Amino acid sequence: MFTDKKEVVEVPGATIDSILKNLTTRHPRLQQQIFSEDGRIRSFINVYLNDDDIRYLQQGSTRVKESDTVSIIPSIAGGADVGERVVVEELQLSHEETLRYSRHLIMPEVGIDGQKKLKAASVLIIGAGGLGSPASMYLAAAGVGRIGLVDFDVVDLTNLQRQILHSTRDVGKSKLNSARETLLGINPQIEVQTYEVRLTSENALDILQDYDVIVDGTDNFPTRYLVNDACVLLGKPNVYGSIFRFDGQVSVFNSGGGPCYRCLYPAPPPPDLVPNCAEGGVLGVLPGIIGSLQALEAIKIIIGTGESLVGRLLLLDALKMHFRELRLRKNPECSVCGEHPTIRALIDYEEFCGVHPVERKLTQKQLEISVEELKARLDRGDDIFLLDVREAYEREICNMGGFLIPLTELPGRIHELDTLREIVVYCRTGNRSAKAIRLLQKNGFRNAKNLAGGTNAWAERVDRNMAKY
Repeated sequence: MFTDKKEVVEVPGATIDSILKNLTTRHPRLQQQIFSEDGRIRSFINVYLNDDDIRYLQQGSTRVKESDTVSIIPSIAGGADVGERVVVEELQLSHEETLRYSRHLIMPEVGIDGQKKLKAASVLIIGAGGLGSPASMYLAAAGVGRIGLVDFDVVDLTNLQRQILHSTRDVGKSKLNSARETLLGINPQIEVQTYEVRLTSENALDILQDYDVIVDGTDNFPTRYLVNDACVLLGKPNVYGSIFRFDGQVSVFNSGGGPCYRCLYPAPPPPDLVPNCAEGGVLGVLPGIIGSLQALEAIKIIIGTGESLVGRLLLLDALKMHFRELRLRKNPECSVCGEHPTIRALIDYEEFCGVHPVERKLTQKQLEISVEELKARLDRGDDIFLLDVREAYEREICNMGGFLIPLTELPGRIHELDTLREIVVYCRTGNRSAKAIRLLQKNGFRNAKNLAGGTNAWAERVDRNMAKY
């Protein structure tokens, strides 16, 4: 996106610092993505020399050879042997369970003892969406005795492209009710416990404490940092996964003395800088791959076999079907799991991630225009400049007209706009256009408003012939 859509570029330089300087000189839009205003590498950016994490080395003096690869990995939206902590001696497998899990029982790495560990174990999955769907379904099929699910959303038609826990008949239904039916349909021998709440600093410790393994299927940074910190404070292994477009990441944090998520990304990106899957999209099959890998890691932790992803970050480029593994180091100065932690209790994670719901709501109300008001004003001929900040391929799906400047290009093309004109900015749902409004405000545009609900709201309430997506 910032390197003319090239994933690999050749840049001269003898040290890491000189390579990054030459890279941002050649591709200036990368400057604000990689470096903060004080010239330091942003805390949500990791730099690797080949497959080694070099953040804690002197990058200015870290020399590179011609054959070396320097990777810039931003944050994306052996392990603790749980099996040794659960009592399995008194557990017995019924004849039906013996038959159901027979393909496990004949594997020496699992066997009867491993299956009993699975039956005695509990796994909490945060999110019953793209990642939570395959993770929970495979854990249910594997015979994990108690599965917990945290979610507070309802099934939407747009979920069905990737969230295979749910079907068309579930649209409008609670995701947790739909998930419970699906999981018990797969395996009625297990227990499914649901928490239809938003995970917060007030309830996270109470919910997580009763589970052996936590699977992070979240899609936002505040909840991801909340889950990480709660896992560290409770001593729970955190099976991490994230997805965006064709890219996926998997690791296991806070297990066996390994690093936590904050060791990898000490702080989140600014809210306006990184798009989420609703804005950037995600290939429907990708969460199936990443969520299945999360289930696999959880099972290995429970039965105490194999090598987990502790201290390793697995990257998937699904477009090229290329897996890559990067080594992670525990940060001795980590604010939550380091030698002298400063975070000893859960904090306000929306504030930490730069999200202020009350302030944002008030600001949006003042800067929004409804689709009905826009339609009325356009009908009477008011001079309004429509600015579409979606991507060009989205405009082919539906088009309200106006001038197209994708949000990612807006900082470099803002000079094409007239500060004196009244501007209405729109996107698919109103999220990207809200970010565009904040950027316009910072650059002296005092008469710009965000179309609340975007093209989807226009299609619902103004032009029913226009496609929603």
